[in-house]
Amino acid sequence: MITVELARALLDAGVLWEPRAGDRFVIDAELLTEEVFWISDLTVEVHTYRDQSLLGFNGTTEWALDSVTLDQALWLPREDQLRGLLGDRLESVHRIDDGWQVTYAVRPGYVRSVSDADLECAYARAVLSL
Repeated sequence: MITVELARALLDAGVLWEPRAGDRFVIDAELLTEEVFWISDLTVEVHTYRDQSLLGFNGTTEWALDSVTLDQALWLPREDQLRGLLGDRLESVHRIDDGWQVTYAVRPGYVRSVSDADLECAYARAVLSL
């Protein structure tokens, strides 16, 4: 899974998030980044009030949460979402001894590779380098 640090770096780089069912996120506050939540029509739903997106927690008993604003949540993009951010620039993905190598086009005729022990982290590093 992508690290919180890489997810923050993607946010800082301007990667935008439109929450949808199946998305993962953490609440970006001290002591809460270890708990990963998933948006689902049953437990965490996206609501819009006065042009602001809220993540509503439905029926959660272990947390005293009703909702959090989108700026309090940190998106943890999945492998497919990170691949989508790379788009046509993605050249190849290879398993290497200590993880994964992602090769992508920086510009026509010039490719670059990054690697990481985790595939999602390797994709995130590729997106960040662009």
